[in-house]
Amino acid sequence: MGMNICGAPCCWGVDDVKNPYLPPWQTVLKEAGLAGYRAIELGPYGYLPIDIEQVSKELAKNDLAIVAGTIFDDLVSEDNYSNLLKQTQDICELITKLPPLPMHEGQHFKTPYLTVMDWGHDERDYAAGHYDKAPRLSEKEWKGMMEHIKGICKKAAEYGVRPVIHPHAGGYIEFSDEIEAVIRDIPYEMAGLCLDTGHLYYSGMNPSQWLIKCKDVLDYVHFKDVDENVYQQVMGEHIRFFEGCGKGAMCPIGKGTLDYPNIKKVLEEIGYNGYITIEQERDPRNVDTSLRDVKESVTYLKSVGYEI
Repeated sequence: MGMNICGAPCCWGVDDVKNPYLPPWQTVLKEAGLAGYRAIELGPYGYLPIDIEQVSKELAKNDLAIVAGTIFDDLVSEDNYSNLLKQTQDICELITKLPPLPMHEGQHFKTPYLTVMDWGHDERDYAAGHYDKAPRLSEKEWKGMMEHIKGICKKAAEYGVRPVIHPHAGGYIEFSDEIEAVIRDIPYEMAGLCLDTGHLYYSGMNPSQWLIKCKDVLDYVHFKDVDENVYQQVMGEHIRFFEGCGKGAMCPIGKGTLDYPNIKKVLEEIGYNGYITIEQERDPRNVDTSLRDVKESVTYLKSVGYEI
């Protein structure tokens, strides 16, 4: 069995490419290398250039590979569907030309993956983590989103890229019933799941229980930790998800409320093999502490038996 820890640009506050405070992508790759990572995610579309020569040069300079590309956008609107397909094409054309990571025995699909996340709806963003308050899609709207996801999956399959659907706090795929509906409506032949321990907890679920529940469709895993005091505070406020992260709802792994020795035991019991990516969403204006926090997370995970 084998599990290797990777990184993601969101640990440097990179979630919205329009945010004026984002650090240079070259800085993120440099610090990811300094943290000891062997791989990092591409980050949101448009952050790293869709330029094989530029990206390959920086990755090689920092001894990094790309573990996954990312669709982080409105999956609901029909008007955005052509944009989603364009993003999928551009991302897959880039990541499939980069040196691949080794494939573990027992790993379901080779990397790089394409994580697919719904995002961009104020009515859900302000209800992040609130199962009973969050508005839901109509049956017609849900079916439309599922068709859009299937279209993304078909486009990715043209490049041999495995899509993984990522439930995300503040999007229309977040809560237990929505995760179950995705498993029902998207055949595993088309896409698996990427479960995120922090998002599961933030949205009222037990991460260990859901890793077990979804073991047959679990292709990829994200790790984050939650500061319980800040989390309880933001749950009492009318606040966007990333505003809560800006207040410190996500903390270095090992300093929060999630039990990572037990999560490791669960992953071993369900036979998970492959890659796990650390995420600690933050305000990019606090990027000065990103490398420190990433190193703390890596050091802690190594101390309880994970490998980089």
